[in-house]
Amino acid sequence: MIDVRRGADRYEGADADVAAGGPATGITTLHAFSFGPHYDPDNLRFGPVMACNEESLAPGAGFDEHPHSHTEIVTWVAEGELTHRDATGAATLVRPGDLQHLAAASGTRHVERNDGPAPLRFVQMWLAPADPAGEPSYTLVRGIADSTPYAVPAAGAVLHVRRPGAGERVAVPAAGRVYLHVVRGDLRLDGAELGPGDSARISGEPELELIAGSPAEVLIWEFS
Repeated sequence: MIDVRRGADRYEGADADVAAGGPATGITTLHAFSFGPHYDPDNLRFGPVMACNEESLAPGAGFDEHPHSHTEIVTWVAEGELTHRDATGAATLVRPGDLQHLAAASGTRHVERNDGPAPLRFVQMWLAPADPAGEPSYTLVRGIADSTPYAVPAAGAVLHVRRPGAGERVAVPAAGRVYLHVVRGDLRLDGAELGPGDSARISGEPELELIAGSPAEVLIWEFS
């Protein structure tokens, strides 16, 4: 089964609330899953994935210190530079090509800001761990290479970052469940055309491939 979800159908948050009289924050959020006031009992999660948020932060905007627990938080910067600080003592700048992983475990707090002069756009994915106990931890992988897998054992998940050129083919992992998110470019999946912001939830399809219509970047999760 292949369930394609369009970026245009994501739930809008943050500055979308300005239309309702709220203050402008410089933050635009697009949620792929049920989130906060956008409650949808039929769209709570896929496998361990509880959230896949596209975040856009204007220069100077950001999320002040806030808590997380029982969540594996993986962040991928598409444009700009993300300033991150958390209670584990990590204080980093996350740039395009870097992969950030904060394991919130029993509880931690962090800050995410755009302290740079250019707009910031990133994708943040939240995964549920099988065991939420333990101590928080932070990992930053600089310049992760194309197709190099990054494992999140606590959630039984592996992330593949793929950057095919126009006309190139990418094999979809032959796992029981796969979640993919298009960061940029145009791809075709089993006859479906996918563009930036689109995603697919795949179950029981062992012989799929993506074909890039233009230079692309796609995040592909496989779940055990």
